Amino acid sequence: MYETYYGLSAKPFQLRPDPHFFFGSKGHKRAMAYLEYGLSQGEGFIVITGEVGAGKTTLVRNLLNKIPTDQIVAAHIVNTSLDPEDTLRMVVSAFGLPFEGASKAELLNRLEQFLRGVDRQGKRALLVIDEAQNLNARTVEELRMLSNFQTDDRSLLQTFLLGQPEFRATLHSPGMQQLRQRVIASYHLGPMDAQETRAYVEHRLATVGWKGDPAFDDGAYAAVYAYSGGIPRKTNTLMDRVLLMGYLEELHAFTEADINTVVRDISEEFELPDAIGEPDPAALPGELRTEHRMGDRRAASVEVLDERMMRLEKSIVSVLSILKKIVATPQGAAAQHMDNQE
Repeated sequence: MYETYYGLSAKPFQLRPDPHFFFGSKGHKRAMAYLEYGLSQGEGFIVITGEVGAGKTTLVRNLLNKIPTDQIVAAHIVNTSLDPEDTLRMVVSAFGLPFEGASKAELLNRLEQFLRGVDRQGKRALLVIDEAQNLNARTVEELRMLSNFQTDDRSLLQTFLLGQPEFRATLHSPGMQQLRQRVIASYHLGPMDAQETRAYVEHRLATVGWKGDPAFDDGAYAAVYAYSGGIPRKTNTLMDRVLLMGYLEELHAFTEADINTVVRDISEEFELPDAIGEPDPAALPGELRTEHRMGDRRAASVEVLDERMMRLEKSIVSVLSILKKIVATPQGAAAQHMDNQE
């Protein structure tokens, strides 16, 4: 949509993690260095934590794209809201092994034989666990037990754990002492600063062929940082909407006011109506409390319906604006001319 309008080869601010857009901020470079160091050690656990949207998944996918497949066999697991046995099945499946109908003993035997086969080929096995904050203590212990697969002189499986900051609470709980002893490196990935956020935006634009159109002044970049706090995913969400607005409004230069307009639109979409002047339900008699609760439900239903209608109206307006632009193009005019001839 807006890519063609601004002469871009693709969407620069998609939410899907893509190593093609990897940006090496100070924090990301250090985190990557920890991952590469851990990879060179060939054993133990590497732990990387970071806020939601900080770029942990993009980081690990960038690493997986760089590792030599003739030396390392890697498995990447994202769905971690599982019990220990289901997690074991997920690990076995991620390495391409059959798992359906197998007992835990059979799963462990298959995995061990696979890891020994990888070792005989002169390769190493790497397990990457994303969203590690969803793992409970029993599941983490199950993963630790997998690190016991080893030969006389080396480990058969190395594990990277990536998660949100709360995973550190799990890691430092009393029962995790044995796992902590096997963590050879740990790093927390923080947000980018204002200068890095600006460089990040320009890097993603340049990756898809940006030649300065659209332009952003200093105030616009400051507003982007003020909203995103240096979190890549929040920056992507905002910038995608900014470029969409620019396309609809035919803008080629953005100021602080333009960015703040989009920020307000995003905020309003997730804003709940305030209850003003409402009586305290606890102070009402029993029958009136019941009636008040029913009234609240009816009012909430009406408010939800109103909100949906407003969003639908905004969507229709946006679609109409897009259709107008399509019809206004030479292709649209030519198609309309052919229709008239018929």
